[in-house]
Amino acid sequence: MQQNEVVRNRPMLMLVSLLALAALTTSGCAERIPGSARQSTTLLLDHVQRGTTSLVPSDFVRGSDGGEIDTLAATVITEVRAFWRREYPSVFGEPWRELEGGFVSVDTADAGAPPPPCTQSASDVEGNAYYCPAEDVIVWDRAALLPVLTERYGAGAVMLVLAHEIGHAVQARAGVTGRSGRADPRLYPTIVLESMADCYAGAFLRWVVDGDSGHLRLAEDELDAALRALITFRDPIGTDNSEQGAHGDAFDRVSAFQDGYQAGTGPCSRITAENRTFTQRAFTSAGDLERGGNLPLQDLLAAMTEDLDAYFTGIVGTTGAPWSPPELGEVPTEPRCTRGGQGGIAYCPDAKAVRVHTEGMLGEVHAGIGDYAAGTLLASRYALGAWQATGHPLTGRKAQRGALCLAGAYTGSLLRPQRDFTVSPGDLGEAVQLLLLYDYPARDVDGGSLTTGFARIAAFRAGVTAGAGGCGLG
Repeated sequence: MQQNEVVRNRPMLMLVSLLALAALTTSGCAERIPGSARQSTTLLLDHVQRGTTSLVPSDFVRGSDGGEIDTLAATVITEVRAFWRREYPSVFGEPWRELEGGFVSVDTADAGAPPPPCTQSASDVEGNAYYCPAEDVIVWDRAALLPVLTERYGAGAVMLVLAHEIGHAVQARAGVTGRSGRADPRLYPTIVLESMADCYAGAFLRWVVDGDSGHLRLAEDELDAALRALITFRDPIGTDNSEQGAHGDAFDRVSAFQDGYQAGTGPCSRITAENRTFTQRAFTSAGDLERGGNLPLQDLLAAMTEDLDAYFTGIVGTTGAPWSPPELGEVPTEPRCTRGGQGGIAYCPDAKAVRVHTEGMLGEVHAGIGDYAAGTLLASRYALGAWQATGHPLTGRKAQRGALCLAGAYTGSLLRPQRDFTVSPGDLGEAVQLLLLYDYPARDVDGGSLTTGFARIAAFRAGVTAGAGGCGLG
């Protein structure tokens, strides 16, 4: 979080390219997941089996070793192609064209491995997958990317990554990029191309979750793990969304995925810079840059309390309901003023107060994720106060969604440039990380909550995009 200040002698920000492939695959990805090459394990095989109903041999993949990782990749690729054979004609009015360059698997652990298409050496693709428009080919690292994704996040992460890369092939066929990999930068800067590919990946995973895939399976409650994989590829904090190679922060990437999951490929195909808003931003003050976009917890609580008071006074006032901002007070242990635990911050309906324990869970969230993770928790408890003031029950699904939606609406208000108190780069990504990992922001006063991070993010996003008017407060 930041309070606006005059910027003087702002330091130049530099985005370090993660991979030299960026210049060669301008409509592809230059992403790296931390990990190391490793041998197959029983755990890996178990993830593969749980993500598939049957496997497709990888003999059509160049360079494949025929092992379980390439077999999983081949199965996913087969299903994504089947998906686009159905979807492409309905969206673009012509048949799907298969990739001329096909698919290539690279063992980056082998020092003698030949260079894959569009690169100088096999090491260039370590920890990555990419689409190269010049050769119409998709390449992946089977040693240090797909096994790491599979073991950490399950087979759904492999589905997401490979569906994303084929999404870039869709862009080439639809005329958004073409063989050059270049797009009209006014309509399709890099971040838009990546958002579109994330959206296509979301539509594909919905197809799998709905049971329409012949070889893959994925339960809805496994989407959280796939989203955790997706946000590992978010841009460094402070990346401007206009920068070449920008992919988006965690909020941008998950938002695009959820849009595809919820609405399908048609809306994905119409994403442009004219109709898409991104929350990723560069630092706008030297002080915020120096702090990494984070305020100390006590400073955050003091600044946000005053701002939340003013915001919810205005929102509740539009409904005609009486409202007095809740009193904020610190307590020595995790607050327990209701039947269920609410975490490090609780709304106490009898006292109409918010109680905060700054150590324990709240301190860990602030230190481990960032200041707006703590800020999201605080906003959600104020939201329960507004929910009570307007006569709504404080337990059940409506209260849980309402708390998140109103916290999102408040967050969306902080994106307005004229605000004295605004979000910093990375703040909305911190909210997404919190919502994926913890259910506290969605808890009602009895401790009940939305059970999946996917559902929690969807409720929060509804408020960010539509404002408080779409949260059902009135």
